[in-house]
Amino acid sequence: MAQIFAYILHSNGELDDSALELLAAAKKIDPDVDVTAIVTGSGIDDVCKKAAESFKTVWKIDSDALSYPNAEVVRKALLNMLPSDCFVLLPQDTFGMDLGPGLSVKMDSAFVGDVVDIEGVEGNTLKTIRQEFSGQVSTHVHCDVSAGAVINVRPGVFQPAEGQAGEVVDKSGEIGDVSAKRKFIEIQEAEVGEVDITKSEVLVSVGRGIEDEENLEMVFELAEAMGADVSCSRPIVDAKWLEKSRQVGTSGMTVKPKVYMALGISGSFQHMGGVKGNPFIVAINKNPKAPIFQVADVGVEADILEFVPELTEKIKEL
Repeated sequence: MAQIFAYILHSNGELDDSALELLAAAKKIDPDVDVTAIVTGSGIDDVCKKAAESFKTVWKIDSDALSYPNAEVVRKALLNMLPSDCFVLLPQDTFGMDLGPGLSVKMDSAFVGDVVDIEGVEGNTLKTIRQEFSGQVSTHVHCDVSAGAVINVRPGVFQPAEGQAGEVVDKSGEIGDVSAKRKFIEIQEAEVGEVDITKSEVLVSVGRGIEDEENLEMVFELAEAMGADVSCSRPIVDAKWLEKSRQVGTSGMTVKPKVYMALGISGSFQHMGGVKGNPFIVAINKNPKAPIFQVADVGVEADILEFVPELTEKIKEL
């Protein structure tokens, strides 16, 4: 079996939740493989040590040119180091979607994006599962991996794996030419509204299933009864029913609550990509095939317009 690499995201000295999810995905390709973690950035010794607690080998690629995750720069660095015919696993976030397709082209290998499950490898054929039409259809994708593959894995769909402690290998000297046409300018922090949902321990999040702006009142009533804050998916913000600072997702805020209740939210990867920290997820949706049920700890098939008022009353009674 070819070597398997996992590209590790990190921020403020902490590993992203996707790190151990990629390890779990790699084990579905080959249960016996020793996965190599790749950590890029500037001043990343502590991050690499944390990665080495779960990965047998960690490649440290430390350079000022990598202080900001520019996919064009990272792609060049990886191409100077990766062996041919290998597997590279990336999170399906904005950065992974920027890095993955171009990397596969330069490696002349297969590319599969937004993978939600991996059935394994038979011969030179990798069998994966993706979702189409907002999760309504599961697509079984088989591809030739005789020349390797780049696989973007949807965050949150694989249960984090327990790894084996290993060592850090400094590959910084092999970075090569990483000149780029684009450059990092600045980070603009998202504005915090009346409620900072990034610090909320309990969130009641509402999606298009609420149907009408007037129905938001029942959501706020439920949140008050639970001692929670209200957040939402993108359609609610697009409709201007709630402010942008309450939006959860890859184009909104990243949250790490202890409990996340999703009301009428389908559970697209763009939304769930903003939910980190492995919270207890409660999903209420009248569509039994909604993707949110695949990641929920508790799922209720019901119309939220009927269910939420009853739930609120029961909580008040308690």
